[in-house]
Amino acid sequence: MMLAKAMADIYEENRNITKYVHSTSRGHEAIQLATAYQLKKEDWVSPYYRDESLLLGIGFEPYQLMLQLLAKKDDPFSGGRSYYSHPASLDEDKPKIIHQSSATGMQAIPTTGVAQGLKYIEEFNLKNFENNPVVVCSMGDNSVTEGEVSEAFQFAALHQLPIIFLVQDNEWGISVTKDEARTCDAHDFAAGFVGLSRMRIDGTDFVKSFEGMKTAFDFVRNERKPILVCAKTVLIGHHTSGVRREFYRDEADLEKHRAKDPGNILRKYLLNNGIDEEELQKITKKCRLEIEESFQKAIDAEDPSPESATQHIFATTPITEETGTRIPPEAKEKIVMVDAAIHAIQELMNKHPEVVLYGQDVGERIGGVFRETVTLGQKFGNKRVFNTAIQEAYIIGSTVGMSAVGLKPIVEVQFADYIYPGINQLVTEISKSNYLSFGKFPVSNIIRVPIGAYGGGGPYHSGSVESILANIKGIKIAYPSNAADFKGLLKAAFYDPNPCIMLEHKGLYWSKVPGTEDAKTIEPAEDYILPFGKAEIIKRASEDEISKGRTMVIITYGMGVYWAKEAAQKFGENVEIIDLRTLIPLDENLIFERVKLHGKCLVLTEEQIQNSFAEALAFRISKACFRFLDAPVETLGALNLPAVPINLILEKEMLPNAEKLEQKIEEILLETI
Repeated sequence: MMLAKAMADIYEENRNITKYVHSTSRGHEAIQLATAYQLKKEDWVSPYYRDESLLLGIGFEPYQLMLQLLAKKDDPFSGGRSYYSHPASLDEDKPKIIHQSSATGMQAIPTTGVAQGLKYIEEFNLKNFENNPVVVCSMGDNSVTEGEVSEAFQFAALHQLPIIFLVQDNEWGISVTKDEARTCDAHDFAAGFVGLSRMRIDGTDFVKSFEGMKTAFDFVRNERKPILVCAKTVLIGHHTSGVRREFYRDEADLEKHRAKDPGNILRKYLLNNGIDEEELQKITKKCRLEIEESFQKAIDAEDPSPESATQHIFATTPITEETGTRIPPEAKEKIVMVDAAIHAIQELMNKHPEVVLYGQDVGERIGGVFRETVTLGQKFGNKRVFNTAIQEAYIIGSTVGMSAVGLKPIVEVQFADYIYPGINQLVTEISKSNYLSFGKFPVSNIIRVPIGAYGGGGPYHSGSVESILANIKGIKIAYPSNAADFKGLLKAAFYDPNPCIMLEHKGLYWSKVPGTEDAKTIEPAEDYILPFGKAEIIKRASEDEISKGRTMVIITYGMGVYWAKEAAQKFGENVEIIDLRTLIPLDENLIFERVKLHGKCLVLTEEQIQNSFAEALAFRISKACFRFLDAPVETLGALNLPAVPINLILEKEMLPNAEKLEQKIEEILLETI
């Protein structure tokens, strides 16, 4: 406790040096240390940004924490990339810590995913533990009002996961009081989650905190069930160094909190139990001296090099080349795209016990609303293939924890239009995990997203979302247009250690849309893998026409492939078509090479064109190929409407098609043919 106090004091005394925003644990030391002393090396803990005492308690040195405070090169958690007390650790002698973000309460879902993964590992005996592992998710009281925290509570209670939700209640959320923010504390709020046990603790009293947390840990370690601990604490320090206590708190409130300083309470307890005052003073002075030395050492430590800024955007993937048999010699019948995915997942689940598949309606009863997981629930049981509630945030965010414990989650968002509740987890937790943990926690997952419009699906079942997703750095995106590519890309996504989104056009699943018969292909062999970032020329222009400068190239993906193929029929060998296959990474080498060769280019998308991925790609092409262009790079996409209308006439008016594309091609080639 005196180390934590000395750290807070010296940070305050050196505000000109501690220039990066930070919080301290002043007022929370007792409950944090009491928690830390229960944790074992098999356990997992997600501290929040005020939990420096917890980190000290599990064995991190003040100097290590200060390296993050000052954003130094050797910051053991993030390499100088993240805020103070934002740990990420795989140290063998300590409990493990997944990447921790600043977003309030967002750690609840990834951390519950850890508990979900541990339960799966135990049920299938995938690993042996010396002690039953316990997961701790630490949060502030106002974070409990976040909807995603409720999703975590719901899943933990429903599936009886081995997790402790530790809520440290100091009655403040920056300047928002408990009376302004909530009707009750976390203990009362959690009463509605049947199956989630609860207890209250005086988090300012170390003895009571230690005894209470021991009870909670023993319960979870032995019973393998969840519990919420509501620990009443005080806020003695500032909310953060940037939002100081005097900005929003009066002296009466500060005095009320200082009266329950955990250090003073523990000091009184020790004195009453025979510890000498002089001994306590020696401890206090020793801690101050240690912190001063550590702080100076951290100040003198090396800063990160500028070149390190681009390290760990992605984890290195072993999948870099196309391998295996794409067209087996014995194969005769073609399969639809949806079957290619089912077969790929089945092959992976047969081979890899760490694969688990979940999402809305993917279970045995119907196997997905597009029958895209049919038979898998029956073949692998409801512990490996199962339905979730309508919880897109949980479905997506839980993959962080599942991946961290060594599993490979394949999850599904039922329609692209409903991915938005999960965007927070995708941006805040998944995309940043590898980068901000300095390579310790890449999130290895597959997120399946049925996408696109056809046949009057209407405004909430027909949307295209690739531009939104492509703006998220740190994820990969595939958009296959046929069965063989789908199977090969899904296998590549499985063996890739990074988060991979599969955008799957609903209109291509069964090739029911006129003109999409070619989405059916011979099924590749089980060993076939198609790496991300490899576009394909699916129709070539003739060399003779190219030499005469009378050709163009269409760059597209998904349903655009079939509009392009139909429209190109009218123009013989004057049109070339490139199927991107993946949007991130993008095969820029092939794109630029072919555009330079043809001098004329059109980027085709199903999305609303304004501010889209397609428009951005057109700019990149223009910049890279400017000296080789005969005309501006053109784009074609949907009208800039807020949604896809349900009426078929209106839907047709909004979307691109082969007829509209023909007109564009004629305009581009008009002066050359």
